[in-house]
Amino acid sequence: MKEIDCRGLGCPQPVLRAKQALEEEKEGEFILIVDNQSSRDNVERFAKSQRCDVKIMEKGQDFYLHIRKGGEGKEATLPQKKEKIVVYINSQFMGIGEDELGSILMRSFLKTLIELEPKPSAVIFINSGVRLTSEGSDVLETLAELSKKGVEILSCGTCLDFYGLKERLRVGRVSNMFEIAQSLLTADRLIRP
Repeated sequence: MKEIDCRGLGCPQPVLRAKQALEEEKEGEFILIVDNQSSRDNVERFAKSQRCDVKIMEKGQDFYLHIRKGGEGKEATLPQKKEKIVVYINSQFMGIGEDELGSILMRSFLKTLIELEPKPSAVIFINSGVRLTSEGSDVLETLAELSKKGVEILSCGTCLDFYGLKERLRVGRVSNMFEIAQSLLTADRLIRP
């Protein structure tokens, strides 16, 4: 049986590896190894949401999750119709607290959007969030990949001007408050990390 070693990998990598394995494994059965309870719980929750059976064995500080397709896990709930999902980012950091942690979380959130379905129709950046779409940002490659997958990347023009970044915009396009407000008001779902 295939083993996938995810020890030492940070969130959300173990879940993404489990998702990839479920898509690729013809036999529908594999073991995923993680080295912390948080990853164990995240992978277990994801696998059950995909209607998989999960058995967990602890060996030392490691957790071996035996995942098998076609189990009794609760059914995944995905939207039936194409919803207009808008992600609204108003800071270069995610959450409140240490800036370094907020930067790590934002980078991880944006990378995860590449892997998930459904994709948002747009990601809107305002205030210091526009720094993420501008020269020097460490998420430009991630945002470019989202754009290639059909996600519109919009940055507030007033915000770019305020921070002196209008000429340094590298991903997406300059937007305005009318377009931003219209996108927010017509969204079926609004996500604000």
